[in-house]
Amino acid sequence: MMVHMAIDIEDMPRGGPDASWLDRRLETDRLEYLDRDDVDGKKRAVVRSLDLLGRVFGLHERFARTAFQEVRGVPNAKILELGSGHGGLSRRLLEMDPTAHVTVTDVEPSSVAAIAAGDLGSHPRAVVREMDATAIDAPDGSYDLAVFALSFHHLPPALASRAFAEGTRVAARLVIIDLPRPPAPLHILRLSQMLPLAMIPVVHDGVISSLRAYSSSALVALARHANPTIRVELRGGGLFDSPMRPRPQVAVASRLRGAR
Repeated sequence: MMVHMAIDIEDMPRGGPDASWLDRRLETDRLEYLDRDDVDGKKRAVVRSLDLLGRVFGLHERFARTAFQEVRGVPNAKILELGSGHGGLSRRLLEMDPTAHVTVTDVEPSSVAAIAAGDLGSHPRAVVREMDATAIDAPDGSYDLAVFALSFHHLPPALASRAFAEGTRVAARLVIIDLPRPPAPLHILRLSQMLPLAMIPVVHDGVISSLRAYSSSALVALARHANPTIRVELRGGGLFDSPMRPRPQVAVASRLRGAR
């Protein structure tokens, strides 16, 4: 019988309950431009850069294929994207599956407005909504899939655990795609490559994202804290990733239907 892990989730290190002394030092409470309300210009610059990088390096395509694997063969799949930011992932999902219906969401009103003003706002199989991944406004089992790409690390541990609970409540499967957290020595090397360019808004946010990324053990702990019936399958990540094009860490979470 599974039980909740006896950990203080509020203070859990990003490297997980058993993170090393050095790994615990590679964290920060500093906010990314994306999480601030006083730097609108830099926030918009980061969103544009992330969308551009996603298109140039094929990240939208890669992430969409990762998510699509979980609903392959499901007719008229209902998909929820959390923390969309720019809508690039949802756009590719709609192109990949001509029967899928996608709800595109973000907690940031300006991002939602920008997405709604674009092609997704008038797409016949897309709905654009403002929504918080930690308090999803939808009944249990509303979606076949929820996907949360490159945004999960923005949440502190208690809210990240809540996102696991909410995502697996409303969807049959929750796919989290995020930056990998390498071993501390390699993490220092990755940061040293990024810091000289930290005056560029997207790199500034990338440095903070790296420091706030969760390890695989942390993801498992967060899920178990959220609900002991949640099962997590871990994929991806890599030891020698490029700072600008890291191999993403993927967690596919689901729970026993009917479990609370």
